[in-house]
Amino acid sequence: MITAAMVKELRERTGAGMMDCKKALEETGGNMEKAIEYLREKGLAAAAKKAGRIAAEGLVQALVLENGRLSAMVEVNCETDFVAKTDEFRSFVMDIVRQVAEKNPADVEELLNQPALTDPAKTVRDLVTEKIARIGENMSVRRFARYELAGNGLIDAYLHMGGKIGVLVQLETDRADIAGKEEFKALARDIAMQIAAARPEYIKREDVPADVVAKEKEILKAQALNEGKPEHIAEKMVAGRLEKFFKEVCLLEQPFIKDQDMNISRLLAEKGKELGGEIKVTRFARFEMGEGLEKRKDNFAEEVAAQLKS
Repeated sequence: MITAAMVKELRERTGAGMMDCKKALEETGGNMEKAIEYLREKGLAAAAKKAGRIAAEGLVQALVLENGRLSAMVEVNCETDFVAKTDEFRSFVMDIVRQVAEKNPADVEELLNQPALTDPAKTVRDLVTEKIARIGENMSVRRFARYELAGNGLIDAYLHMGGKIGVLVQLETDRADIAGKEEFKALARDIAMQIAAARPEYIKREDVPADVVAKEKEILKAQALNEGKPEHIAEKMVAGRLEKFFKEVCLLEQPFIKDQDMNISRLLAEKGKELGGEIKVTRFARFEMGEGLEKRKDNFAEEVAAQLKS
């Protein structure tokens, strides 16, 4: 049975129309992932790779320590934008990110069970509970990333839109003297800004899992066939469209936001030549506040149900 909640979720994940979402779920027997593929193949999904609309409030905060050799980033959610902008909440989130940086928890559960840096007699979970009681809104530590550099290089953190988007990026080089140069630091900041703006999912195309590539080929072929192209033409179109896919999801293949005639791979090569050493992006994390979470507490599901019955 296709429920209003299922239609609502599919609509939020794809941006497609309500009735299109209902039909997609009916055609795929209620399988959410297959319904998303169905909408993409029909060209109805507005956001192919989007994890979900920005739906929760809160803050992404980051901290860089030890001259760029250690960094952490967290996302802490609350119920309203009003609370998210308060000094009390922002200070609390900074305490959490410092906890992650200094205590290196394995996951959120371990983080919550650690003695708090600001009050070792209490756990981080205790402090979250106290903050909920004090402010009067539900809060949760959703996720974090922590990078520690072993070799030569730099970790940079970049926050955009007042903490709505956060990025950690790690650059490494084969020359110890390069890491401290201002040009190298500026490059790290440019790459962090690139990640914030262009939303890459992988560093290079070799990092894209084989099953992801296979599924993308299936979807691209279905799109071409749905456009009325013959089988042999559709096959050829897949190759070209797959190249576009790689340029969208792979950092090194993306056009540089400051110079669209240059991709990130070439930028790294030219900066490496200029500074006298090889430069690589070895890892990155990008958090978009509330991505994939629900914020709405209205009767939207009931509205959908009523329209489906009409």
